Amino acid sequence: MTKWPVKLDGSVRSKAMAFLQKLSADDTTPGLHIEPIQNAADSRVRTGRVDQFWRAVMFRIDGDGGRHYVVHGVWPHDDAIEVAARVRLKVNPINGLPQIDEAVPVGAAPVAPEPVVERPTQNPLLVRRGRTRADLVDRLGIPSDVADAALAATDEDAVLGLAQHHEGWLGLLLVDLTSTDPVDDILDRLQLPDAPPPSAGTEDDQLLESLRRPAAAAQFAFNDDQDELRRVIEDGDFGAWRVFLHPEQRRYVDRSYTGPFRLSGGAGTGKTVVLVHRARRLARRNPQARIVLTTFTTNLAESLRESLAQLDPRVPQAAELGEPGVFIAGVDALAAAVIRGAGGELTSAVTAVLGEERSSPNGRVPGTRWRAVLDTSNTDLPSEIANETFLADEYSLIVLPNIVRNESDYLRVRRPGRGVALDRAKRAAVWSLISAYRAQNRIDGTLDFAEAAAVAAARLKDTTPLADHVLVDEGQDLSPTHWQLLRAVAAGGEDDLFVAEDSHQRIYGPRTVLGRYGIRIVGRSRRLTLNYRTTAQNLHYAMTILDGAEYVDLEEEPEATGYRSARSGPTPSIEQVDSLTDELDTIAARIRGWLDEKTTPETIAVLVQDRFQRERVVTGLTERGVAIRAVDREQPSTGKPLVMTMHRAKGMEFTKVVLADVGHRSDAEAARLARMDQSGRQDAELRARSLVYVAATRARDELSIIRRR
Repeated sequence: MTKWPVKLDGSVRSKAMAFLQKLSADDTTPGLHIEPIQNAADSRVRTGRVDQFWRAVMFRIDGDGGRHYVVHGVWPHDDAIEVAARVRLKVNPINGLPQIDEAVPVGAAPVAPEPVVERPTQNPLLVRRGRTRADLVDRLGIPSDVADAALAATDEDAVLGLAQHHEGWLGLLLVDLTSTDPVDDILDRLQLPDAPPPSAGTEDDQLLESLRRPAAAAQFAFNDDQDELRRVIEDGDFGAWRVFLHPEQRRYVDRSYTGPFRLSGGAGTGKTVVLVHRARRLARRNPQARIVLTTFTTNLAESLRESLAQLDPRVPQAAELGEPGVFIAGVDALAAAVIRGAGGELTSAVTAVLGEERSSPNGRVPGTRWRAVLDTSNTDLPSEIANETFLADEYSLIVLPNIVRNESDYLRVRRPGRGVALDRAKRAAVWSLISAYRAQNRIDGTLDFAEAAAVAAARLKDTTPLADHVLVDEGQDLSPTHWQLLRAVAAGGEDDLFVAEDSHQRIYGPRTVLGRYGIRIVGRSRRLTLNYRTTAQNLHYAMTILDGAEYVDLEEEPEATGYRSARSGPTPSIEQVDSLTDELDTIAARIRGWLDEKTTPETIAVLVQDRFQRERVVTGLTERGVAIRAVDREQPSTGKPLVMTMHRAKGMEFTKVVLADVGHRSDAEAARLARMDQSGRQDAELRARSLVYVAATRARDELSIIRRR
């Protein structure tokens, strides 16, 4: 089947489902009326009766000892007859992929040819990219008329507009051609051989072979399972998301790796899609496998849980760490599960990490503890060191991962990547503050989150691994002790660690280098570059936010960009306002306009910097008569546009998005940055850019940016 179910409303989908269930069971069932069309362009075409009004258009292929139907779509009766008369399913002679063309039926009047597009005086985009007609037609297999239109397109928007008229591999090729990648790389991404060997057997056998090629999966999905068929049709867009993977995504779902593997890619490139599919594949390959799927936040973990259930509810989700199935939890919850499971046998792990005991290791330290230490300590350290951010980072990046338990250990430990040099006297003063922090934690017996991860990792070193495979989403936000924990959770070997990350989306912790924590990824790292969520125009705006900043990945290499989108849409609107009142008026007008256009309310989101601003926007919009819903930790509900922080929106997507008060910095934030050292300020600036980048890439179609002067 192709992607036609997403184009039908719910009532027709249910009827189509009933039709396809009967067709799958027995295509001779009375009432289906599977009939050929006289004088059709393709003798394989058939129509089938969905109900009195609707008809399915299909191609019947006889091969492999049975009958197969390629379902092209469902139309009203008369339209279906016209479509069936002119469509033709064939194998592209250049790339060996299936292709549906519209032809002139026998005896019908010829269709007027498309008007010839005049070549502009300036070089068109693909010409500037060095593409030739031979590249497009003779190497990639793009039909001549489409190739000519693409070669005449003046800019990227025009090529993308053309791509959106062609589903599957043809649209993907057109998008790829807008890049500067060599044709060989484009062929490799779609796993297309330069010259597919001619297949033996009948023409129908050749068609079946072409439908099974990896690149065909971008347009055609094979379903022989009734439950899977039902989910694809009933889930609409999610069904398309699930079934029609890009061949490059499919490669990372299916391939096995000896040792850790890292998959990077910008927002919307499908890293999470790959992880969920890979979890399913590992579970199907070995039903007894213990699989951990984890990420940084609880909300994202819940989203992963829901996505896997939608993808395949038959995949068992383990209730406890160490059980067969897929155990899904945030990484801090994962650490807590290890600690709970240890019971009274945790003392040695706590002592090994901290050099002291904690009476309530299941409790967590209040987030204000470093502030309390500074308020009650008399230190001569400069403010660039004696501040919460520096001390928390020093503790989580240096002290805990290196198991520093006393001052003498701290005086000797290396501090790679830390921007502030500390002489012996300053180290001693810093250790005094760290000792005070640990002393306060010892009073209530609790662990902070980084300590809990370190203790859990130490505990696992004394036991057998609790998982066979660990899949990590949003790896850029994890801390060193998180990585030590994940390394200890997984048994080393084939497919032990699979990490998805994007350093451009690091909005939480400080920069981390995996190689320092026992995770070596040499030669096992790849990058996705095609964005499926965000329009090219919105993606361009998001990438400008990162311009001029230097990002490095988890292997301490410069983070590349070069992302491109498969979708086109309106240019983002950027409005300057003079006051908070003007800002709220502008947001209210924008939301009213979208609602008047019949946009589904809950697909509209206003994204703000923090919770204080969220409540202010909710109050202001309510006063202006705009019904709105604030979202915090709970899952968004339906019926109203949503307001949430940019952090909370991570992992989500919306049809239309307002970014409120972009670029504004509160007095409190300015004071916090002033207390940091230069390295800390630079890192904070990178995270601030990343946060707006994340927020901008939540928008699928329309993006509105509001700046206050």
